[in-house]
Amino acid sequence: MRHLPVRMARWSARHAGRAIAGWFAFVVLCLVAGIALGTNEATTKDFWVGEAGRAEATATEGGLERSPTERIMIRARSGELDMAAAGAAAQDVTERMRDLPEVESVAAPVRSKDGEVLLVSVVLNGPELKGKKNVVPLLEQTAAVGADHPHLVVEETGSPAISKGVNDQRDEDLALSERISLPVTVITLLIVFGSVIMAGVPLLLALSSIAAAIGLSMVASHVMPDAGVGTNLILLIGLAVGVDYTLFYLKREREERARAGGRLGPEALVELAAATAGRAIVISGLAVIVSTATLYLATDVIFSSLATGTILVVAVAVASSLTVLPALLVVIGRRADRLAPRRAARRARRGKPARGGKPETGRMFGALLRPARTRPALTLCLSVLVMLGLAVPALGLKLIDPGKDTFSRDIPAMRVYDRLTESFPELFVTHEVVTRSTPEQAAQVKRALEDLGRRAQADPLFARAPKEAESTKDAQDAQDATDATSPENPTNPRSPAMSEPTVRTSADGRISVLELSVPHPAPSAEAIESLTRLRQDHIPATVGRLSGVETAVSGDVARGRDYVSHESDKLPLVLGFLLLMTFLMTVWAFRSVVLGAIGVVLNLLSAGASLGLLVLVFQGTWAEGLLAFDSLGAIASRVPLFLVVILFGLSMDYQVFVVSRIQEARQNGMSAREAVLEGINRSAKVVTSAAIVMVTVFGAFVALHLTEMKQMGFCLAVAVLLDAVVIRLMILPSVLLLLGERAWWPTRRPGRTVRTQEPAAGSPAEVG
Repeated sequence: MRHLPVRMARWSARHAGRAIAGWFAFVVLCLVAGIALGTNEATTKDFWVGEAGRAEATATEGGLERSPTERIMIRARSGELDMAAAGAAAQDVTERMRDLPEVESVAAPVRSKDGEVLLVSVVLNGPELKGKKNVVPLLEQTAAVGADHPHLVVEETGSPAISKGVNDQRDEDLALSERISLPVTVITLLIVFGSVIMAGVPLLLALSSIAAAIGLSMVASHVMPDAGVGTNLILLIGLAVGVDYTLFYLKREREERARAGGRLGPEALVELAAATAGRAIVISGLAVIVSTATLYLATDVIFSSLATGTILVVAVAVASSLTVLPALLVVIGRRADRLAPRRAARRARRGKPARGGKPETGRMFGALLRPARTRPALTLCLSVLVMLGLAVPALGLKLIDPGKDTFSRDIPAMRVYDRLTESFPELFVTHEVVTRSTPEQAAQVKRALEDLGRRAQADPLFARAPKEAESTKDAQDAQDATDATSPENPTNPRSPAMSEPTVRTSADGRISVLELSVPHPAPSAEAIESLTRLRQDHIPATVGRLSGVETAVSGDVARGRDYVSHESDKLPLVLGFLLLMTFLMTVWAFRSVVLGAIGVVLNLLSAGASLGLLVLVFQGTWAEGLLAFDSLGAIASRVPLFLVVILFGLSMDYQVFVVSRIQEARQNGMSAREAVLEGINRSAKVVTSAAIVMVTVFGAFVALHLTEMKQMGFCLAVAVLLDAVVIRLMILPSVLLLLGERAWWPTRRPGRTVRTQEPAAGSPAEVG
């Protein structure tokens, strides 16, 4: 593996045109293959976990699965609702919806308890996850009805409309993050290189790597279904690591160019850079890939999709750094060599010294390094205490599975949802009790479920669904509206107007479903307590007494609670393998058990401190105005596990880059202390520059609407910043300075190797 990057760079340098053409042909091929095959999207069953998953699988087996449902609300624009006008609008809605191929059924209109809203429920064809695509014609027809009845407000909401709104908002947010991160990335690269061409290379390769990875992810989705989040992560990680790897390689090539002073050609310079930077990039990329692969152990379609996207974009970014990048550098180097005499003459006329010489760390990095260099023990103690202090809030971490109640109210369907649940609070949450028995027990199971329904209605946590009318006048008004629409199925089980909980039974009598309403939002303590009481008290006292009957509960609350429980159960397994693989990768890369242990501890410090800050900022309410979010009182359940895995991978990036420079200095005969200071000096600027790019990319996600994405972006940005400054410039050098040669145990100190100053073109001096 040590010589593979050199061989690849040598071939690319000697066949620059073919290497560049081959790379962009590869990118196009990936995109064409992905578009041709399309994306295999995850289905509802791919998301089933825990008891809720078992319940939904059973209901689906009996043909009683949950269908995507839209709610059309009709209310007065001002004053009291005119029931005659509302009935006409309801009839218009019903006729239009029934004519749509996307619609399965339309329920009878239902009047709210206060008489101010008339509600029409529409069940869509197809599975639940397809609703966000099928809902578009329904929204168009609802808007048309509203235009035809200007004195009324006709508006639509439901899980399909909300899902579509979330997707649209996410697309707008990603476009915003790109508008923020791309200019800052370009400015950072211009500052680092002082050249438009050199600054454009990392960006070009990062964007091409992202394009190739998106195409490959579409192909990979036919093996592992896409949960709809992979592309977002490819954009996020691809820009960060793509620029990171290219930046490191470019800086090494420029150092070799400055050191050679014009005595070496572009091909030899690229090979010299590949001998060191190329190997570090391969090790770093493998570390990120191995770390991310532990997400597959969570056996969750979302984490598997995230892992696949990350692995693909990192692998492609590494490949671009080893193949097309050397070719581009040779082309740019040849051009620079042709222009060098004229540039030197211009600089001489202006009285400026020639460029070159040993890279300088700079005053800022020197000041940051000074504490570790002069007082390593004190610096180590203080830095570790600071990181531990930042990690303390993580001990109070609370997890929540964010449902639709937590989405931004900038989404129109969410504002309608708020008005819907205000008028029909029983539509907040529905628990679905699913049973499986023999056909002979069907009547007995039905009686037990009806008893369960009566017990739930007597429980203050559950809602008695309102009758269709509360008085004689209301009954007549509601009947007038109902007659206007001539519903074919006024007792549709999806209608919110059920006077008693209804039991639905499959055609073969084996599977039954009971729906129970709860007038509280899914994340609330009351809704969670209602689920607990249902599972632990009401079911055991009724249907749970029947022998041979399987019972499980699903619904929005059950899905969320079971998902959090599933992730919590998998966390020790994922974290254990993550720590083990991080240790083994470091030992393999540097042949040092001590460095492996140091890497694990430093990664834990970085992840712990960033999670602590995440809890401090997002679990409370003090930062809501500052970062424009509504606190959930908890952290989105997917965030901690995903962030720990990604943070370990990104931390390994910096660990490999910094320690590899220290290892080079040590192999060139420097003492342990000299090697540490030399390695940190030479890597500080490039690591910090890469960190600025990453912090910008991740930090841009804080401006997004989705709280879950805000949390991810904030935590990643903070972790990278802490890792680049506190860990790599203070804690790591302090530890290595204090340990000296012991840090490399059991590797023996190498003999002094003198670096050839003028290697022949095509035969660079090997390092180590």
